[in-house]
Amino acid sequence: MIQVNHVVKTFDGFRALDDLSMSVENGSIYGLVGPNGAGKSTILRHITGVYRPDAGSVLVDGEPVYENPRVKSRIAWIPDELYYFMSASTKDMMKFYRGIYPQFDDKRYAALKEAFPAVDENAPIRRLSKGMQKQSAFWLALCCNPDLLVLDEPVDGLDPVMRRQVWSLLMGDVSQRGTTVLVSSHNLRELEDVCDHVGILSHGRVLLERSLTQLQDNILKLQVAFREAEMPPLPQDMKVLHVSQVGRVYTLIVRGEAKQVKEEVAALEPLLMEALPLSLEEIFIYELGGEDYAVRDIVL
Repeated sequence: MIQVNHVVKTFDGFRALDDLSMSVENGSIYGLVGPNGAGKSTILRHITGVYRPDAGSVLVDGEPVYENPRVKSRIAWIPDELYYFMSASTKDMMKFYRGIYPQFDDKRYAALKEAFPAVDENAPIRRLSKGMQKQSAFWLALCCNPDLLVLDEPVDGLDPVMRRQVWSLLMGDVSQRGTTVLVSSHNLRELEDVCDHVGILSHGRVLLERSLTQLQDNILKLQVAFREAEMPPLPQDMKVLHVSQVGRVYTLIVRGEAKQVKEEVAALEPLLMEALPLSLEEIFIYELGGEDYAVRDIVL
């Protein structure tokens, strides 16, 4: 769906994007994470056609986005800082969106009133609270029936119940319509339950881009204890990312296929061996190691 190839963008001598490449598969939910200033919002503005790259290319289904109304009509975008016409209400913006999005669905607009009951569709959006403004934005964007939905810090300002409601609606569109969702956040905890793929940005480039299945299948957390106080030597070819100790219990973070790792540790005859689930935050911490203190900050 989205192919970003070696994109460079400079603002007043500052290199915001530095040879950035990434790809988003059709019908997936892709989480883009990184510390403040990593380039998340900048690359989203390229993908939505707001910015033109200084070098490289941004393609949606093989076509460039910049100054391409046909491609843009298939993309809905909810930026971090919302902007609507002065004094425009949700109903006013609905009429505007209806004119520029060929797939806009009036019936769905009426149906989604039940999903966002607290939003007064006749009140100026700028007079609504931040949370209500976000609800209005989702209401309008979902009615566009986009093929690609781009979200920048999408659920900031929403209460936990509405967050669950919004994610449920988004995942329903992915499963029923094949919508592709690209969501940017600085918080991995927000994305862990919904994303198929995750990419992490730092200093304008992608450090790591993998599916969650790949991440979770190739790294293992084990707690082990042995008869002797000290742990026996581990196999030299075992890719141990981290070792910690509390009393006589050791915690090992190991990269590799789970079954093979367990067999190799079991051969050391531990008194206790237990595999524990790893959160997405922990996976990134150990995969990235010392790449960037700011990257570690967002996942700790």
